[in-house]
Amino acid sequence: MCIRDRPNDERARPLADHLALITGGGSGIGLACARALLADGADVMLAARNADRLAASATELRMEFPGALIDTVACDVTDEASVEAACAAAAAAGPLRIVVANAGTGSAGPFHLTSLDDWNAVLGTNLTGTFLTLKHAVPHLAANGGGAIVAMSSIAAVATHRYMTPYNVSKAGLEMLVRQVADELGGAGIRANAVRPSLVPTDISAGLTAVPEIVDDYLEQMPLRRLGTTDEIASVVRFLAGPESSWITGECISADGGHHLRRGPNLDGVMRAVLGDAVAPAGPSTL
Repeated sequence: MCIRDRPNDERARPLADHLALITGGGSGIGLACARALLADGADVMLAARNADRLAASATELRMEFPGALIDTVACDVTDEASVEAACAAAAAAGPLRIVVANAGTGSAGPFHLTSLDDWNAVLGTNLTGTFLTLKHAVPHLAANGGGAIVAMSSIAAVATHRYMTPYNVSKAGLEMLVRQVADELGGAGIRANAVRPSLVPTDISAGLTAVPEIVDDYLEQMPLRRLGTTDEIASVVRFLAGPESSWITGECISADGGHHLRRGPNLDGVMRAVLGDAVAPAGPSTL
């Protein structure tokens, strides 16, 4: 069913006549974003590499939001042709007016032991993947008179996380990318913003949330003293995607329990338990 064929009462919702492309949309924060946007009348195109998970998530959403257009497209954000095809598929399904660049990955290890493959894998997904998503979505947004881009950053963009250098650098770069896009494309009616979560239990953060010592240290850095939820992050994405934020662009909103007020997590104990003295390069200096 096309968006324009909807009954008039559905059009009263603030995001009616909006289709949202959500990368990393099959689980975690991406799936929560889909729910938040659907609840206010948007249609969604979920994009991710795992086709089976995408299909299962879409089925789940169709049961929750009968009558909404909920579609999926297999997409590897590190592959330009795949991203271009996903953006074209979203634009063909409805007026593409919202893009949630949420696909992400991470790694952990001492800086001096970081392989080029690990570096490229994280930067390729988190930074280059976001660049490709925005690059190929922007012409469709412009053709529809503009739209909203929301990219997923991290507290790691502004607070050092020892042993997570590729991830930190990728998220810091993502925030500058968002500001560049906001500045350059505002004249086309395109807004670009980002959300900066701290630790939220998802598949990608499972390696951190499974270690009580790490969770406790994160909580020490959060004035609100609890982890966030995917729904809380999705609510900020929904705000930035909707008309309520129509005069906001080039911003990154911290949704982190106040974590940005303090330091990044201390992973020394965990790393030393795994690597011993190899956690630091040989020499007289100690961490």
